[in-house]
Amino acid sequence: MSKPRRPRRPVSGILLLDKPLGLSSNQALQRVKFLYQADKAGHTGSLDPLATGMLPICLGEATKLSGVLLDSDKIYRARVRLGQRTDTGDAEGQVIASAEVSAGLAEIEAVLPRFLGEILQVPPMYSALKQGGERLYALARQGIEVERQARPVTIHGLRIESFDTPEFDLWVHCSKGTYIRTLAEDIATAVGQCAFLAGLRRLSVAPFSSQAPVSLETLQQTLDSGGLEAIDRLLLTPAEGVAHWSQLRVDAEQERKLAHGRAVELSDLPPNQARFAVLNQQGQLLGLAESDGLGRLLPRRWLTAG
Repeated sequence: MSKPRRPRRPVSGILLLDKPLGLSSNQALQRVKFLYQADKAGHTGSLDPLATGMLPICLGEATKLSGVLLDSDKIYRARVRLGQRTDTGDAEGQVIASAEVSAGLAEIEAVLPRFLGEILQVPPMYSALKQGGERLYALARQGIEVERQARPVTIHGLRIESFDTPEFDLWVHCSKGTYIRTLAEDIATAVGQCAFLAGLRRLSVAPFSSQAPVSLETLQQTLDSGGLEAIDRLLLTPAEGVAHWSQLRVDAEQERKLAHGRAVELSDLPPNQARFAVLNQQGQLLGLAESDGLGRLLPRRWLTAG
């Protein structure tokens, strides 16, 4: 006799999970979804199993913001080990090159300015990008290497936080799509060294710069002691997920029109196209919209009321 299906509920909000070492982002997502008994869940940019740190998980209607958070800037602390290169660029791979470590702190700090601003980065073979319909990592596991086109990414900030040969900790503030493995290898190459990523922790995802992430252990303990209501209090509101967007508040009639996909005219819209988070008078997020530059607000991604 099969077990009765676990009940689901339409809970909505954003959990800032502290993803543990060894779990894939999807495994962490499924664990959170199970504990919340959520009917819908999605994460906002995966972390490798060997990486830890902030992984925003959207539940219910907040899943409609997953793409917004995927585009957000992120901050990492990377542990880089000099003297060896691996086929994956991180500690999971096989060592394919070794060299004596000759560069010190001063030499590495001297090349960091080259990597600030918009740079071009060649994605690693061990990545989830597709080429010719196949994931690059699937080709890499078959011993196939293909040419990858360099892509622009932006490095907003970069500094060495500690240095203890052959390893150093690198603080990175970057745009979406940045491969920290590749950045570590490229910095090492710039000083005539080889390196791989020995560890990685995501410190924050915009706009969540001040909130501390919640571990799976804390989530489980909170559920055990206080039930679903207790873990619901750990959720951020959808509005907090777009706190870095320009905000507009609308009245009930404007809300009704926008919810039905109709544009509304607003006198204080900027003369150029811009995107907005639209809130009701109580400060609850209704959806995402953009102005057409002609005084009209057009709904683009709307949340279901309640």
